[in-house]
Amino acid sequence: MFPERFSNLPAYAFPRLRALLDVHEAGGPVRHMSIGEPKHPFPAWITDIITENAADFGRYPPNEGTPELRAAIADWVKRRFDVSLDPDTKVMSVNGTREALYNAGMALCPETKGGERPVVLMPNPFYQVYMISAISTGAEPVFVPATAETGHLPNFAALPEEVLKRTALCYVCSPANPQGAVADEAYWHALLDLAERYDFQIMADECYSEIYRDTPPTGLLSVAQRMGADPERAVIFHSLSKRSSLPGLRSGFVAGGPESIKRMKQLRAYSGAPIPLPLQAVSAALWADEAHVVENRALYVRKYELADRIFGNVPGYMPPQAGMFLWLPVEDGEAATLKLWQETGVRVLPGEYLSKDTAQGNPGKGYIRVAIVAPYDEAEAGLTLIRDCLYGDNK
Repeated sequence: MFPERFSNLPAYAFPRLRALLDVHEAGGPVRHMSIGEPKHPFPAWITDIITENAADFGRYPPNEGTPELRAAIADWVKRRFDVSLDPDTKVMSVNGTREALYNAGMALCPETKGGERPVVLMPNPFYQVYMISAISTGAEPVFVPATAETGHLPNFAALPEEVLKRTALCYVCSPANPQGAVADEAYWHALLDLAERYDFQIMADECYSEIYRDTPPTGLLSVAQRMGADPERAVIFHSLSKRSSLPGLRSGFVAGGPESIKRMKQLRAYSGAPIPLPLQAVSAALWADEAHVVENRALYVRKYELADRIFGNVPGYMPPQAGMFLWLPVEDGEAATLKLWQETGVRVLPGEYLSKDTAQGNPGKGYIRVAIVAPYDEAEAGLTLIRDCLYGDNK
């Protein structure tokens, strides 16, 4: 009486982590470095905006976002990526990127491609919602290794012709979660060429785009515009969770071609839960303000430099270009995570919990993901414990 399509899913990453660690005593004060939940202060003025608009909690909000919010998003995209978007036809507000990434598949993935079961491509490791979206639509998820050999970004062009011909959607995360790698102009250009050749859409998860060392990551829409690509070829996803340290606000947006956004709006009209109006007012103000983003980014840059100092002598350490994670090499991610917990009380995430077993193995097995979201002093203490516990010979 229950569907089979989700029956073989492993437990989600964090229940798996609890099952691994919580049956053991912590080896010290608990330090949470497993989840990408920003701990930096968010702008104090947002509470004033909520208060000023509190009466609007008594009104139903528009599903697609107020005109003011969509205009603020379009203005930000223009400033950040030099791409002009019609806020009425090419932008929709959403409850964070996870909701939009899931529903994009539901709204845009066709039932068949060339008369066969469609394929949805995604990197491996990957954000788990990509896979669930593909499974929910009846498509075949295909996991493409994103390893050191490929610059920690998937090489979709290396896939067999048969797979590419069936491809309907392609998820990419840049900056990448968990590796922090960034797709440059050449990468996006090549992927757009591939998408044009095989007629599929690119779903660009760019939610970490405002956390970087020095050079702003190139956006997919910027490259698509310069190439003159089909406007429906590229769909982007952004969030205030990382950019503004407001994961509890549950506010983001999706932007793309008018037909894609029309289809997503239509689905959301039936199944979506709109952002409350006072929070839409806050969101519009946040997209209009860059000062708090600059301050937030500077805090992460300090921690990138801290990580470089602490792990610089560790063989295989890759300084992150962007994002809020370290992707640290270990012999076995699960064993290292358990050792770290039992000896220090630091909680990290085994890389294999973010990856899929394939015929070529699990590309995350030899890594742990460490979130550097805590304030500087807390991060320094946690990272030092990780180094001393796991890499004692490489100080």
